[in-house]
Amino acid sequence: MHLRQIGHTKVSAIGLGGMPMSIEGRPERSRSIATIHAALDAGITLIDTADAYHLGADDVGHNESLIAAALATYGGDTSGVLVATKGGHLRPGGGSWTLNGSPEHLRMACEASLARLGVEAIGLYQFHRPDPDVPYEDSIGAIRDLLDEGKIRMAGISNADPDQIRAAQEILGGRLASVQNQFSPAFRSSEVELRLCDELGIAFLPWSPLGGIRNAADLGVTYRPFGEIAEELDVTPQQVTLAWMLAKSPVVIPIPGSSRPETIRASAAAADLTLTPDQVSRLDRA
Repeated sequence: MHLRQIGHTKVSAIGLGGMPMSIEGRPERSRSIATIHAALDAGITLIDTADAYHLGADDVGHNESLIAAALATYGGDTSGVLVATKGGHLRPGGGSWTLNGSPEHLRMACEASLARLGVEAIGLYQFHRPDPDVPYEDSIGAIRDLLDEGKIRMAGISNADPDQIRAAQEILGGRLASVQNQFSPAFRSSEVELRLCDELGIAFLPWSPLGGIRNAADLGVTYRPFGEIAEELDVTPQQVTLAWMLAKSPVVIPIPGSSRPETIRASAAAADLTLTPDQVSRLDRA
């Protein structure tokens, strides 16, 4: 597995997004554990989660607990695995999402995530989504305090615009390790944030890089160049998509969500796929 950098830590060029294993339509626990183990077997050392990846209010942190259990039962060495989690987004029930970016909530959420993950410090803690009712500098200030106290080893932000990226970098004293934004063939408006991260040397983690479970299967049809190049290389359009993202910048680390061992193994294999400049250009225009 090729490696890339988040802050001071090297991780696999492809990560695993844990959300599909814990929200609506989630599989049985045994299959989720097998999926995480398959990711580790494939050389993946970055697993992304959040305290909000669950169903109802009585299920908070389901995905964090699931990942902790999978790591504990894995037969190999997991010391090099970076678990990245997030706080500030909530799911009170019924599939709804709410926000709480208050410093008090973020501190409480971080402490709860520490307990569920069973660690002394969270490898990468990310502010999940800006809360319009809380000044951004207050939310990021809370993340800075957690970093200074050693509760978290690295700090990141998610769903951020360029001004918020610059603000977070300043508030954190130049220690912003990552930005996690939606980015896929169907959603390219975060290209400007990707370019800024490339300029600043900050890891950019595309979430939903394949466009979500419903759209991933039709990638090569909806965006024909992805399908055409997949045929040329005898791979899948999904693998071409991940290779395209990796080719855009060395700071990009896609985190495709998965709930099946075979899909995360296929995603991991995309790290070995090299596209020509002409192929990347064709995909950029798709």
